[in-house]
Amino acid sequence: MKLTNIVAATFVTVSNNFGVIGFSTLPTQQTASKISSSYSTSLGGATTSEQQTFTTTTSDEIIPRDILFGNPTYASPNLSPDGKYLAYLAPSKDSGVLNVFIRNTSDKDESKVRMVTSDKSRGIRQYFWAQDSETLLYMQDFEGDENFHLWGIDATSEKAEARDLTPGENIKASSVITNKRYPNELLVGTNERNPAIFDMYRCKYNDPENAALVLDTENPGDVVGWGSEDESFEIREATVRNPADSSNTVRVRDDTKSEWRDLVTFPYGEDGGVIEFCKDNGKSCWMTSSVGRETTALLQVDLKTGETIKEISYNEKSDVQGIVLDQDTKKIKAVSYNYARTERVFFDKDLEADYEKLKELGPEGAEVGVGSKTRDEKLWTVSFSRSDGPTEYCLYDQVKKEITSLFVSVPELLQYKFSLMEDVRIKARDGLELVGYLTRAKKDEKTPLILMVHGGPWARDSYGFTGTAQWFANRGYATLQVNFRGSTGYGKSFLHKGDKEWGVGTMQHDLTDAVKWAIDEGIADPDKVCIYGGSYGGYACLAGLAFTPDLYKCGVDIVGPSNVKTLLDSIPAYWGPIRNQMLLQIGDVDADEEFNKKISPLFHVDAIKAPLLIGQGANDPRVKQAEADQIAFSMKEKGIPVEYVLYPDEGHGFARPDNRIDFNGRVELFLKEYLGGRAEDFTKPEGSTAQFPLLEEKAAAVQKEE
Repeated sequence: MKLTNIVAATFVTVSNNFGVIGFSTLPTQQTASKISSSYSTSLGGATTSEQQTFTTTTSDEIIPRDILFGNPTYASPNLSPDGKYLAYLAPSKDSGVLNVFIRNTSDKDESKVRMVTSDKSRGIRQYFWAQDSETLLYMQDFEGDENFHLWGIDATSEKAEARDLTPGENIKASSVITNKRYPNELLVGTNERNPAIFDMYRCKYNDPENAALVLDTENPGDVVGWGSEDESFEIREATVRNPADSSNTVRVRDDTKSEWRDLVTFPYGEDGGVIEFCKDNGKSCWMTSSVGRETTALLQVDLKTGETIKEISYNEKSDVQGIVLDQDTKKIKAVSYNYARTERVFFDKDLEADYEKLKELGPEGAEVGVGSKTRDEKLWTVSFSRSDGPTEYCLYDQVKKEITSLFVSVPELLQYKFSLMEDVRIKARDGLELVGYLTRAKKDEKTPLILMVHGGPWARDSYGFTGTAQWFANRGYATLQVNFRGSTGYGKSFLHKGDKEWGVGTMQHDLTDAVKWAIDEGIADPDKVCIYGGSYGGYACLAGLAFTPDLYKCGVDIVGPSNVKTLLDSIPAYWGPIRNQMLLQIGDVDADEEFNKKISPLFHVDAIKAPLLIGQGANDPRVKQAEADQIAFSMKEKGIPVEYVLYPDEGHGFARPDNRIDFNGRVELFLKEYLGGRAEDFTKPEGSTAQFPLLEEKAAAVQKEE
């Protein structure tokens, strides 16, 4: 089984921290042969007031922020491998913090639902079943510091207490692998031995007396990702980063006693890696590769020579997005791509028939998503999602071809009308086609526009329900999201057209061109445009205000860097192996001080005209608080309108609902003042920890004078 690379490429998009989590409710279950028509109507149909003729795309009434951004009622259903239990997330009754709950899958009595975990701070967002079907595993950090630990708890015992399986200070756990053939063991990576790299450890997680980590495979210093062979459950594959040229080499070995050997090297600018070992006695593996083509293809590759045996699947416009394998035979069952929306290529007729059946059973036009499956794959958790309403979760009986309704994400949203997202094509000034997503506030007239820039920047936006965009639409603003060059998923040329193009280059030009497209199309009021984003999107906001000061009326920057050099000088130690690659993609701000000043908004504060609202987590390990401090205080000193909100118990994004609701309430008032939309009344949530460094400095200065 292939692990995701241990080191993620730069800033992960933070949109999920500000958008709607999969909020859900758990009504009484009933077996259905098709989702009821009333559900379809409630998602897309009109209420009494909406049956009149209106040009607005969303409800006339204000949709409350606490519904859009508060905690879920239930979320993220997950079947135990043996199918006996169904787990999901829900807020605890005493503190309202997200925890894991379970019930017997076949028991519809909600009184027997039991809370398994007992987190009281930021809530649990990542959990999964161990292969023994009794232990729940989850990841948790401390107040957003991203030093995630792996925890385990016996879900079958009411008296069980959670155990930290990766204990120690300043340790980060990553890349957990479980294996149904070895149900009492797991593999996990940690940087305990060296903070910059991750070794792999073996853990007998369900044996408290012998659960201490045992070193399985030591990192020689250059490995950024590990993979195991399924039958032996041995680490047999490694992805190695060459810091000198930022190439990636795939290393493999025949068993733990054999020497490692280089299999394939991907030079900088190419993309690919091992997906899984084939079940052919070590002869071949499945691998993605962009070598010799524009986008990644799925290949079968010889494990001795590295030569391609067969090309399995390829899409000339999109990289491989997802792969479904038979867990026993390792045969390819399906491959998915996403240029503008998800497309699947099936290699297994039975699986294709199941997807077609699910489309038939689900709401019309909904996208089918398969979550967890039992070990025998006879019972699945399935989601039906759409861009203009909440997601429904169901159980799918693969034998009977029937679905049983579980719950609807954010059932309170069913009473409101939402805007249908449109996928659009935008031509950049040099003719490059950009995929964008438009969520309108009105159908037939121009409105203020919010350009919502994704993080990464080596990430992408996708089609679907986006709570933040729907929030903006309900307040009277069209929202445009664009996959600018440098975004992932569109092939190597598109990705690397963004190299050294931050701030004053074509990455930012694409955003400018997207705004001008919206103006030319009659969608946006040219005098009322806001640029909004988190992480890299926050940087793009600062760059937009500094380098195109006449284009934007205002900006909202969330955990965005203001000085690229100080950003890279303060990254976590475990990002060290990818630092040189970041310099290749961003530009060498280490060696070229003038280049750093050219692309860093901090050095262009004098050019900023538009008001700015900044949100920052004090514990952010990626974009440190200093990045927000330095530009906020600089703008204040120069008399440029700026508001700055700091949350001392948050990291790279706002995980606590009270803080999300607090900051978004302040965003609403800010946008109303400068763009003229509407806003819900604002009262600071009781649990918000918002601080105001600019005001505190002023108060301290006044006190000193007195």
